[in-house]
Amino acid sequence: MLISCGDALIDFVPTKNTDGREAVMPAVGGSCLNVAIGIARLGAPTAFVGGISTDLFGRMIVDHAVASNVALDLATRSDHQTTLAFVRIVAGESHYAFYDANTATRNWTFRRGSIPFDTVAAVHVGSTTLVNDQGAAETRALIAEARASSTISFDPNCRPNLVKDKPAYLARMAEFAGHADLMKMSDVDFGYLFGEEPYQQRADALLRHGPSLVVITRGNNGAVAWHAKAGQIAVEAPKVTVADTIGAGDSFQAALLFALHKQGRLARQHLKDISTDELRRALSFAANCAGLTCTRPGADPPWSHEISWSW
Repeated sequence: MLISCGDALIDFVPTKNTDGREAVMPAVGGSCLNVAIGIARLGAPTAFVGGISTDLFGRMIVDHAVASNVALDLATRSDHQTTLAFVRIVAGESHYAFYDANTATRNWTFRRGSIPFDTVAAVHVGSTTLVNDQGAAETRALIAEARASSTISFDPNCRPNLVKDKPAYLARMAEFAGHADLMKMSDVDFGYLFGEEPYQQRADALLRHGPSLVVITRGNNGAVAWHAKAGQIAVEAPKVTVADTIGAGDSFQAALLFALHKQGRLARQHLKDISTDELRRALSFAANCAGLTCTRPGADPPWSHEISWSW
């Protein structure tokens, strides 16, 4: 079993109405839910951990997750409202306005002792859940229980417009990176977290103090990864016609975790021992899944039958 813990929400995705004017369309999203959906659609048993509302939008989230084969028995349902995110595309990048006060995601609490982590290969965390104090505290508690037996995957998926105290946020992201075995971030995330610092310099520092694998996705420029044993590896992005980039990074993350699982390299020690060829294949698979996600609007990661891949 693989678990993704964090945010589940509704994105209002930009579109056009019949008169050609700007409009928005509701679509299920949330970075961590997207990761769970991406893994499950590729064929690995996956569960989502986090808060989901019982309201209309929460029912949309549940229907979408169940249709994608994501188990929700570890999720927490409440009558708090669903987080809403309105999306605009500016210069090819997705920008978000969040409505997240007193929502189901914000009010999620980890039920201590509720998850049999000895049956869980990996736990993914990150995104907006880690911005607020309660979400970060509950995620810390989950990691504390999971870490003895499960690989920890982390994607900060930064949302600067939600951050009120940047120095405290940066310290928190550094803390979570220190507990992770695998850290993925976009080039935009990297710039927010580390400014103009060279990728190589920061990757070396992260490898010394936390994860054994660091990955940076760079949009049309593909992705680059650093690993203590396998070295530095770059892969190209596929050439596709882009509808939008919503959920592309989450699809990459899901596909990378799935590929490592498929290769038998997801367990902590096995990840440390991955070969250069194995890691390159996993990264290429992830890039292709992310590319396919970009060809359709909203966070809509591919199913296994949509990806031709020989393992």
